[in-house]
Amino acid sequence: MLYEFKDSKLGSIIGFTDRIQTSLGDFSVTEHTIKFLWNRNNKPVNFHVDNVPVHLEPDQLTTVTYLHKVSFSKTGLPLTGILFNREFYCISDHDSEVSCNGILFFGTQDLPIITIKEEQKRKFGLWYEVFTEEFATPDAIQGDMLQMLLKRLIIMSTRLAKEQLLVTNLDNEQIDIIRKFNFLVDLHYKTKRKVSDYAELLFKSPKTLSNLFALYNQKPPQQIILDRIALEAKRMMHFTEMQNQEIAYELGFNDPAHFSRFFKKMTRMTPSEYRKNKQITT
Repeated sequence: MLYEFKDSKLGSIIGFTDRIQTSLGDFSVTEHTIKFLWNRNNKPVNFHVDNVPVHLEPDQLTTVTYLHKVSFSKTGLPLTGILFNREFYCISDHDSEVSCNGILFFGTQDLPIITIKEEQKRKFGLWYEVFTEEFATPDAIQGDMLQMLLKRLIIMSTRLAKEQLLVTNLDNEQIDIIRKFNFLVDLHYKTKRKVSDYAELLFKSPKTLSNLFALYNQKPPQQIILDRIALEAKRMMHFTEMQNQEIAYELGFNDPAHFSRFFKKMTRMTPSEYRKNKQITT
């Protein structure tokens, strides 16, 4: 089953499939799309994101953006996918409505794996039914209805993510600072490498950010920035033909030797050693 709504004038698309690993190529647009991946089976589903295994138990979902490299080559059971692009619904422009950036999308932490608990299953099941039915109703307001339903899914998932992935003693303002920091790092990691850079963007002091992340029981802000740079370097080594020197310059290092020292400190391997190890393990 595959459904798609698109507006050629705007270049917008939203799509749905109950088996994304085999039907992804059937959509008219797949580049620069954000995806919900939802395990609606009664058994676990496995796939890879950025060459790292991802395990979804039944009634779990996660999100990926166009920055991620997703592989379904080892995915057997059907995996439900919902994809959309910025032209259909811009999560940045609507962040004040859905508050999802830095939690569901464009975060610097691990993939957000969300569990749909028993008391939530009816709500998500009803959403699924209405969503699929709406694709079969091609009228003048179909796009608006699908956008409203997508917004509903984002809000429901963000609420669960806040409950399950964030510590409960943070207030809304603190959560907003954390997610905005994560989002800003994803945008600016190539050019801004100090906590003070992001503190300035958030109108906070570096100490305030450090104390907040300590309360959050997560990595220090500086470590998050460095990890994001290292992640992008790994992606480039896995999924592009770029040489180490090109990667260094792309990531804002003026000296390739400095990049090599940074990469070894982060991964305990030189870039060349990492490439050799990647070839062995993939």
